[in-house]
Amino acid sequence: MVEVENIGQYLTSKDIRPSMQRVKILEYLLKRRNHPTVDTIYNDLKDEILTLSKTTIYNTLKLFVENGVAIVINIEDNETRYDADTSLHGHFKCTKCDGVFDFTVNLNDLAFSGIEGFTVNEHHIYLKGMCRVCKSKELV
Repeated sequence: MVEVENIGQYLTSKDIRPSMQRVKILEYLLKRRNHPTVDTIYNDLKDEILTLSKTTIYNTLKLFVENGVAIVINIEDNETRYDADTSLHGHFKCTKCDGVFDFTVNLNDLAFSGIEGFTVNEHHIYLKGMCRVCKSKELV
């Protein structure tokens, strides 16, 4: 996970002009770590940023992804989520509560076959199932 002391300086280092909306959206991604959709971000920030629009959020997230500040998570075909943690890790989606959780991945421990000689430019590791909280509720 990227530790950011000064969001404005961090955005500038990524060639992004740190407008108030961009700073607030990145601050949201870093603090919440809830893998939000555009709608989630909009609903959570619209009262705090009165000039915020979904278009601004879409454009900001597109800029963040293009400049390596965030990644896109497409676990479901109809749902795009975003994550400010650009490090190597996987995502687990609970089919009961729809929560998305990070998990650690060590590519050295994984075995791949059939792609010898290939160059991997991108990776996505998604798992689906039931999180421990939902599972414990089912056992009661």
